[in-house]
Amino acid sequence: MSRILPRSTPEAEGLDPAALRRLVDRLDALEDVHSVMVLRHGSVVGEAWWHPHTADRPHVMFSVSKSFTSTAVGIAVHEGLLTLDDRVVDLLPDDAPADPGEHLRALRVRDLLTMTTGHSASTMEGIDRTISLPGAGWARAILAQPVEHEPGTRFVYNTGATYLLSAILHRLTGERLLDYLTPRLLEPLGITHATWEQDPDGIDVGGFGLSVTTEEMAAFGQLYLQGGVWQGRQLVPAGWVAAATAAQVPNGPHDWPEWNQGYGYQFWQCRHGAYRADGAFGQYIVVWPEKDLVITMTSGLSDLQSVLDAVWDTLLPDAAWVAPASTAPDAEVVPFEPALPTRSGAASSPLEEALRGVAFALEPNPRDVSALAVGRDADGRTEVTLTVGGLHHAVSFGYGEWVSGTRSFLGPPADVATAAAWADESTLRGRAVFLGTPFEWRLELRFSGDDVAVTIDQNVAFGERELLHVKGRARRD
Repeated sequence: MSRILPRSTPEAEGLDPAALRRLVDRLDALEDVHSVMVLRHGSVVGEAWWHPHTADRPHVMFSVSKSFTSTAVGIAVHEGLLTLDDRVVDLLPDDAPADPGEHLRALRVRDLLTMTTGHSASTMEGIDRTISLPGAGWARAILAQPVEHEPGTRFVYNTGATYLLSAILHRLTGERLLDYLTPRLLEPLGITHATWEQDPDGIDVGGFGLSVTTEEMAAFGQLYLQGGVWQGRQLVPAGWVAAATAAQVPNGPHDWPEWNQGYGYQFWQCRHGAYRADGAFGQYIVVWPEKDLVITMTSGLSDLQSVLDAVWDTLLPDAAWVAPASTAPDAEVVPFEPALPTRSGAASSPLEEALRGVAFALEPNPRDVSALAVGRDADGRTEVTLTVGGLHHAVSFGYGEWVSGTRSFLGPPADVATAAAWADESTLRGRAVFLGTPFEWRLELRFSGDDVAVTIDQNVAFGERELLHVKGRARRD
């Protein structure tokens, strides 16, 4: 993978390398952090990817996407395509109700940016994301929902608001958001891996769906730290950078302190004078102007505050900062090489002999998994075969190592890395990491005579994390 950013050493940029080691160790203890990159004075001074995650693979950003959408709006405002005080019903006339209520008529671009639309809940929850019928798109469905409060008066996190920003830009520019940003932002920054999920009508969803690499995240953060300037070019107006990253509206209350610091134009305020782009399950671009620092992270965690606490606890103390030392230009950073832990236990079990050639018929379940078998693949690895919808899906698991490949598990083929071990003679436990995403499936097969208990859970989810909890019995033909 070609590099976007220059490299330096921590010492050259006034950062104690031991502080970076402590940061990586703290993140490692959280178990499901996937990557971290630290920039000081515009140079990378520390970077790590938790194997099997790699530097060259784009990672799903979730709501970090919102900050890119905000940036597109700022550029469009500068180009004269719209203003913050334009009314949404005027910008999307074909999607607005024939007789919009008072609050909807008052809704402006500024209210979309600050998540103060007047709705009581996220409008994205109230639409069918699969619809694609004339006159029945996402924007129309969002604008049809009641606006209970006066816009601009209360913060409610609302992904539908960001979608409307993308839909507005799509209509004004005649092109998808990704294409609009490419020559204006992405290409100048060296971001070449970006993809963006679209709705059924071909509009980039705006509030989520962007995938980029960790270093591409860092370049975006560095651009903001530099006031929108990149290699002498003003890519984003300086005034927009200042306004977007300021506390435009109060947010909270929330149990996590980082979610009580205020909200800008699709950017969150942090403690200690920092701000961030923030995506579900721990995708972060943290910009810390006081320290001239950018920190990007990807992960798959439910305790989102824990990731930011690791940053403050290791990089805030005075001891983390040292007098700069001389170093050669573009010096190589000492790489960290952490890895996600594989399952502990034994490589095999005496029970495997009895399991060879045995299929277990499973109880009826919503995922239509009707049978299971355990054996060994051609390379001698543990292999679990699930019969889903009448089709057999065999998944091989490494022992003490991650085995990567494109496989089907309970759904369509995906890039996964797998590892498993026998926790005891009758219990097989495995992990399946979905590369480039926060998600991981955790498998447990517990055998007892002719019976098996099958459990597959997901590490994080917007809804149910229990994917499959079912029993089965050996089918002996």
